[in-house]
Amino acid sequence: MSVEANQETLGFQTEVKQLLDLMVHSLYSNREIFLRELISNASDAEDKLRFEALQDDSLYEKDSDLKIRVEFNKELKTITIIDNGIGMTRNEVVENLGTIAKSGTKQFFEGLTGDQTKDSQLIGQFGVGFYSCFIVAKKVEVITRRAGENRDKGVRWISEGENDYSIETVDRAKRGTKVVLHLRDDANEFLNAYQLREIITKYSDHISFPIVMDKDDEDDKDNNSTSEDTVNSATALWIRNKKEIKDEEYNQFYKHISHDFDDPLATIHNKVEGKLEYTSLLFIPSRAPFDLWDREQRHGVKLYVRRIFIMDDAKQLLPPWLRFVKGVIDSDDLPLNISREILQQNKVVDSIRSGCTKKIIGLLKSIAKNDDEKYQEFWKIFGKVLKEGVVDTSDYKDDLSTLFRFSSTHEDTEDQKVSFKDYIERMQDGQKFIYYVIADSYKTASNSPHLEIFKKKGIEVLLLSEPIDEWVTTHLSEFDGKKLQSVNKGELDLGDISSEGEKKKDKENDKTHDSLVKRIKEVLEEKVKDVRVTSRLTASPACLVSDEDDMGRHLEQILKASGQSVPDSKPILEINPGHPIIKKINAEKDDALFTDWSHILFDQALLSEGGQLTDPVSFVNKLNSMIVSMAK
Repeated sequence: MSVEANQETLGFQTEVKQLLDLMVHSLYSNREIFLRELISNASDAEDKLRFEALQDDSLYEKDSDLKIRVEFNKELKTITIIDNGIGMTRNEVVENLGTIAKSGTKQFFEGLTGDQTKDSQLIGQFGVGFYSCFIVAKKVEVITRRAGENRDKGVRWISEGENDYSIETVDRAKRGTKVVLHLRDDANEFLNAYQLREIITKYSDHISFPIVMDKDDEDDKDNNSTSEDTVNSATALWIRNKKEIKDEEYNQFYKHISHDFDDPLATIHNKVEGKLEYTSLLFIPSRAPFDLWDREQRHGVKLYVRRIFIMDDAKQLLPPWLRFVKGVIDSDDLPLNISREILQQNKVVDSIRSGCTKKIIGLLKSIAKNDDEKYQEFWKIFGKVLKEGVVDTSDYKDDLSTLFRFSSTHEDTEDQKVSFKDYIERMQDGQKFIYYVIADSYKTASNSPHLEIFKKKGIEVLLLSEPIDEWVTTHLSEFDGKKLQSVNKGELDLGDISSEGEKKKDKENDKTHDSLVKRIKEVLEEKVKDVRVTSRLTASPACLVSDEDDMGRHLEQILKASGQSVPDSKPILEINPGHPIIKKINAEKDDALFTDWSHILFDQALLSEGGQLTDPVSFVNKLNSMIVSMAK
């Protein structure tokens, strides 16, 4: 097939065009990052070649000297980045340069505001990669050939960053990728050796492959040499002594592997020696990626074996509830030909996973103890993910539970600041349980009728309002010897906090209102498991609770909404015998009105806990009828 027959013009994916439009405007003040991103891509390509060559060294094509070259031409106004890495096929070029195959894309574009500062932050959170070149370039040309392919399988891709791009098959003798940037008129400042070297040193000094440039004219005056020199240190950052590494170097390395704009929240650099030897350099981001909640989301840990890149997304090296952690792990004890399948059944991997997990938990404990503000920042971003840990495994239950933070009735704020330790320190004399309420929102939880008696007695209650919370409480039953007790599940038990007089009064109420309880239960027998008098209410007429052994109603709703089959369970209706409405119902002789009152009572209790009515029209009609009858 001829070259001409392989030439075509294709349109960008809509999201790509939107991103390109944003690049120039939102990132203008930080546009030097284009070089960082392109060098990072080149480094990844070198890594991938070295990995694939472990199985087939012919991919080196008699050139195993891996390096990245940066050139510029003042006359042509071009900057060129060349790598001799893995390269790309025609299909890979279309996939990688014409689309954004990344989860979180929709959320990203929905989050755009038009404010350049805020949008630049969003772009950084999303990751810009290759498209950053259009910040400085009016036209971009990519010439590439995948290692192992014939020279006539080269590909040229050209775009001006508008609606479309052209792609054609070309002859290319060398493997790897060459990116040529034709600069905008306002980007001539980058056509300078000193400037380019400064940017490389600033952002890419940690790259483990040599980044080379031609020697400056000043260097060549005496020897007439046209040789090149290495601009970066070309040493894997994680193998260096951490005492010699500056914070800025750690930060730039993090940005290299994560494509984030911001510095990490925390860094862990650890070297293990002995029977098992490995080095880990891990980072906790300062903000969540858009795909944090995507089940297919790529994990952020790269695996190296003896400084040789093996794979991205090595999810076996950290548990899923630490998927937000970025970094590298370099092992001396794993084989170079290890696969993802072998990783799952490898004792060395299990030890690395355990060791790294403990290090991360230890760091979080230290932050929580010594820097409350910083830990609050972490918890707001990743707290929900960390909670998954007690559901996923019991191995770290005790450690993780010390890190959990909640809203509570003690703090008049939605911010989750209260630890289990804080709660226990404030427990009243005679209090046996850590009380909590579960709801679908903070407002619903904080205004729950289940809290009335607790507020009256000054007993603190944790306010749990996240979907994961009920899962957590099913796996975490106690903390430091104190049992966790839901206030909207089972019978109320205040233990020794209740006086003997109160306990006696509760028993008397049970007997006094036995007939009313039976009458309401007969009316609502299809809706409720039981009806009983309660002392937990002081201002509300009624509330719904789940039986001790039943699934919580909040969790039941979540599972049903996700399409899962859930066994039906009926709630228990608890009534406040001292409330005027209950007294009104008790005095009602008309069976039809009594029935309507009972159904309204149930529906109001359901609404107060954030539930949904099965027949809202019927509820409204009954309520209207009652209002009309009372107004006469």
